[in-house]
Amino acid sequence: MKSSARVRVLTAACGAAAVLTAVTPPATAQAPDGKTLVVIGDSFAANGEILDLVNTGADTGCAHVPTSWPTQLTRRLELAPDDVQDTSCQGGTIDTSGWTLAHQVKRAMADNAFGARTRTVAIQLGMNDAWGAEKPVALSMACLSDVLAGCGREAAAQGRAPDLDAVTGRAYADRVRQAVTYIRYYAPNARVVFVGYPEIHSPGQESACASVLGVDVVQPRAGAVTGFLDRIDAAQREAAALLQVDFLDSRSVTTGHGACTPEPWVDGIFDPGTELFGFPWHPTAQGDSAVAGAMQELISEG
Repeated sequence: MKSSARVRVLTAACGAAAVLTAVTPPATAQAPDGKTLVVIGDSFAANGEILDLVNTGADTGCAHVPTSWPTQLTRRLELAPDDVQDTSCQGGTIDTSGWTLAHQVKRAMADNAFGARTRTVAIQLGMNDAWGAEKPVALSMACLSDVLAGCGREAAAQGRAPDLDAVTGRAYADRVRQAVTYIRYYAPNARVVFVGYPEIHSPGQESACASVLGVDVVQPRAGAVTGFLDRIDAAQREAAALLQVDFLDSRSVTTGHGACTPEPWVDGIFDPGTELFGFPWHPTAQGDSAVAGAMQELISEG
């Protein structure tokens, strides 16, 4: 990792620690009862529409579409809206920028969301973070449209994509460990779940596809991005094992429904075949339904 990147990550980690420490209540304070379900995440949890991008990174007013998996899960579990805390927001990150994990934990704690009644805390983050490079994957998407240079795995060395070697389970665990420790302390009866990302491409695939205005557009050299999606899935899974929390394999429940498949469960770009104004490569209502159903099943097991 470059020295500047190390400084940035260390600074972010120190900042996260300060934020979490700052919201620690005094020992004499009465512990809140908490809410049954707490969701912390990025746009794959909040979802939304392209027009909602103006709110990206805001800590208030984050758009949550009625079909997002947390909203569908709330209905499936027959929970009252005030018994659920959903702090997910477009642009959310672990610690890179914007509405971070530490900020979302702080918001949940301020709203007395963590307590003895809390049964599930779901965390879906990592996609928007920088990993061993100055650019998070969301910003490297521009190389997908580079006709000449493409977006192959060499793009990381060229500074146009994340360093795939930096996306590891241990690195992920180190970046979320303190927040998980706080959650466990303040919600001792809760099951903590790292929620994986849905299938956007088949694992190991080197090309990427998106439906643009209903037409499938393929970038044959996309290994920097598709490889990142494979790595972040593995990192979440490995980090869950290291921290002894649960992992929801969203890829497995959405297999075969990635971009440009006969029945896609992720949106294209102004694609009338999915959701016209949906976020590109983000879940459709059906994709979110599959994740909500899998979460419901996981919760019912414990």
